[in-house]
Amino acid sequence: MTLDAKISREVLPLSVVFVGMISFNNLCLKYVGVSFYYVGRCLTTVFNVICTYLILGQKTSARAIGCCFVIIAGFLLGVDQEDASGSLSVIGVVFGVLASLCVALNAIYTQSTLPIVGDSIWRLTMYNNLNAMVLFLPLMLFSGELGEVMFFPRLFNVTFWMWMSLSGIFGFMMGYVTGWQIQATSALTHNISGTAKAAAQTVMAVIYFSEIKTFMWWASNVIVLFGSAAYTYVKKQEMDKKANGSHEIIRSSAVNEHKSGRG
Repeated sequence: MTLDAKISREVLPLSVVFVGMISFNNLCLKYVGVSFYYVGRCLTTVFNVICTYLILGQKTSARAIGCCFVIIAGFLLGVDQEDASGSLSVIGVVFGVLASLCVALNAIYTQSTLPIVGDSIWRLTMYNNLNAMVLFLPLMLFSGELGEVMFFPRLFNVTFWMWMSLSGIFGFMMGYVTGWQIQATSALTHNISGTAKAAAQTVMAVIYFSEIKTFMWWASNVIVLFGSAAYTYVKKQEMDKKANGSHEIIRSSAVNEHKSGRG
């Protein structure tokens, strides 16, 4: 497979968003616990609505927007409860919000970029990862991490590189499956499944780290999950209604053509 500089440039906007998504996700996890990570970056659905309107010009119904307000309420309650417990990191929450924005943009740009590579997930993943490798270099330089890498004590440790390689393989697989899911369904479906995954991740984190959370903290998670589920239900109803309307139009056209033919 040959590399095309033109395609690489056209994939670049997706790669910029992809790099932002990875960076802000990791920075969010640096400052907040895994259990709060779900609430910290639960605004993906909200940003998906905003970005689809601003970028694609697609409007969202009032009912779906109402569900977004439920998600925002859960987010605010979660932040309040994290603050009450004394473990709130404002910068961590900011990074979480930015990560949510990048996740929403990543799904939208993936869907819009696929035609550029002939709807090939493999080609998109390859170009995206190659661009990301280049984009990360100046970030490492300006953040001062390049020097840390050079003097990292485990730089030549075989075990370290084994785990790094394994995480890289999983990362590549996640990127491929993400693109595949968006191609097969939609950016919205991907974001919703990501929310469900994050909810399960929260429960697992609380159990694994033996954390004790208040009722209101759990309520914030439930509210976010409820808002996301309600949004999914509303959007499914709207999509079904739209599909039924299209079928009716096709059926009516066929009937009219049949009548015209008989006439």
